Amino acid sequence: MTRKKIGLLFGGRSGEHEVSISSAKAVATALTDQDNFQKYELIPIYIDKNGVWHEPEIGKQVLNSGKSMVSENIDHKKLWQFPSQVGEVEVWFPVLHGPNGEDGTIQGLLTLMQVPFVGSGVLGSSMGMDKIAMKTVFAAAGLAQVNYMAVTREQIWSGPCVFPKLCDRLDETLGYPCFVKPANLGSSVGIAKAKNRSELETALDNAASYDRRIIVEAGIKGREVECAVLGNDNPQASVVGEITFDADFYDYETKYTDGKAQLIIPAQLPAEIISKIQEMSLQAFAAVDARSLSRVDFFYVEESGEIFINEINTLPGFTALSMYPQLWAASGIAFPELVNRLIELADAK
Repeated sequence: MTRKKIGLLFGGRSGEHEVSISSAKAVATALTDQDNFQKYELIPIYIDKNGVWHEPEIGKQVLNSGKSMVSENIDHKKLWQFPSQVGEVEVWFPVLHGPNGEDGTIQGLLTLMQVPFVGSGVLGSSMGMDKIAMKTVFAAAGLAQVNYMAVTREQIWSGPCVFPKLCDRLDETLGYPCFVKPANLGSSVGIAKAKNRSELETALDNAASYDRRIIVEAGIKGREVECAVLGNDNPQASVVGEITFDADFYDYETKYTDGKAQLIIPAQLPAEIISKIQEMSLQAFAAVDARSLSRVDFFYVEESGEIFINEINTLPGFTALSMYPQLWAASGIAFPELVNRLIELADAK
């Protein structure tokens, strides 16, 4: 039987480059599973931090070492020349996190290649990446959210007249604590928790260095729970999981350092709350026009029984610590089978 050639696309130019390598290693290992190995041939294509695409031999070296590499003396006229093996790929499996990876840009390129790929298309990816656009769509879908305000870099770096008035409005509208987030970054990069005016001003200035659009959200005391979605036109929701941690919030270090956070799967929640979270996850998936896979994050306020949607991640992490594969494992789909299903879903789009 001829094995289908799977292009594992990883690395990339975002700040989540190393996370992408870890995710790619896990997917590559799953493709060596006996059943998958009989069906699929792996073609690992590594994109380095300068955006250069490398041939599979380099991709294999990066996967084996787990270490990134950087091209020197780049000829920008040749930056987007692809390895010849790219033409052999029958299904792409991108595990590129953050900007230039899950924001619709690479999805647009793969669409132009006319080759099936795992994950959402251009619209779903860009909507799932941009927190402001995402929240606008969630509001239109009737999904409950915490209070928030969208601001711009121009307002933050405007000078001594506009910036204080902006902070005054944030004080009055959201209060403290609040969270300041760049609109288009993942893995908690650039996010800060502000507990007073001084911290708010610092957080806004820092976030503006990452993105020209920023979102500020009211803090809420709730349990952080997540649900995984798998499918295309008839998606399924997984069991619900909970994240607990000792840090001030679920920041980058907490997410990707073993032992910093605890995943409770399944979460110990009332049955009606679990059902509601699963229902809201499918609604969010449909609202942004997601495909294949997503992880949807919520806050559950136990005292009031309220559930607030936080965000959808259309290309969640696949590391050993990642919630998405663990949720499906607890739902009866082991990691190698999950990878197989995602490839099948890409072909079925």
